[in-house]
Amino acid sequence: MKRRYFLQKAGLAAMTAAPAPALAKAAVAGKQIRWKMVTAWPKNFPGAGTSAARLAGMIGEMSGGRLHIKVYAAGELVPAFEVFDAVSRGTAEMGHAASHYWVGKAPAARFFSGVPFGMTTDEMNAWLYYGGGLELWREIYAPMGVIPMVAGNAGIQMAGWFRREIGSADDLRGMKIRIQGLAADVLQRAGATPVSMPVGDIFSSLQSGLIDAAEFTGPYNDLALGFYKVAKYYYYPGWHEPGATAECTVNRKAFERLPAELQSIVTTACQAMNLDMFAEYTARNNMALQTLVNDHQVRLRRLPDAVIAALRGLSGEVLADIAGKDASSAKVYAAFEKFRTRIAGWTDVSEYAFLKTRI
Repeated sequence: MKRRYFLQKAGLAAMTAAPAPALAKAAVAGKQIRWKMVTAWPKNFPGAGTSAARLAGMIGEMSGGRLHIKVYAAGELVPAFEVFDAVSRGTAEMGHAASHYWVGKAPAARFFSGVPFGMTTDEMNAWLYYGGGLELWREIYAPMGVIPMVAGNAGIQMAGWFRREIGSADDLRGMKIRIQGLAADVLQRAGATPVSMPVGDIFSSLQSGLIDAAEFTGPYNDLALGFYKVAKYYYYPGWHEPGATAECTVNRKAFERLPAELQSIVTTACQAMNLDMFAEYTARNNMALQTLVNDHQVRLRRLPDAVIAALRGLSGEVLADIAGKDASSAKVYAAFEKFRTRIAGWTDVSEYAFLKTRI
């Protein structure tokens, strides 16, 4: 009895002496915490959308049910392009989207998604995890109370769906093309009109003629979205997004209220989903492409070399211009280019060299 009384007093004294953050964590340690995750994807959307749902489920399982996350598709709680604001305000504790959607809030955010003629998925992961990229990303988002985490990758994308053939760079002039991120600036410089819209609006816009072409990710998603019904020319390679990173954004205050073990679970689950999403897209893109070509008679085309060369030259101009407009973009672009140049030497004698021998 005396021993129990002593332990109770000691525990009470420790709690009383603990700083406020420790008390807050102790208070939630024994009960379920409920979070909301808002996404930029339609409901049950294959790949990106289902990966967000799997991420939430993984966190729930790994935490033994202590951290429960309810997932909201685009438009269910907030529109697709308001995911970042919702997380920043604390309307939702988490978000799943792509960083290039937030160019109006943080211009440098575009470098953490897909950079034209930039790095592949493996190279991006190397930069983000071991090359200082993730630290820069978190530095950019810090003033807005948001912590970014790498939470998926669709791999190299397709160049997009076109209602007519592309024979030269001049054919891009005047075309209205749904495209996001840095590539939008490149195509605008090429004479096209880039159009920003959520994924859920692409099909109807192609069908009505509001746009002439569109890109999203690759065969897996594009088949599910039915783009082959309204545009028959499917172009590659995905010059604009060779390593399309998806992000999980977390409200900083909500994250810091979590006990340390739950913080580790959220971080580790995002890393696991980054690998899982890339593996899924790599496997399913292959099967979907065969279906598009063999069953739906999609006309698979490679962009002419002259078009690729023109886009590469314009990409260099655009990236240099953007880097010169604000200090954050200049800092991130310099780090990105330094790592890309270094990693290219290894990629050339490893993966690229092997692929050429396999063919």
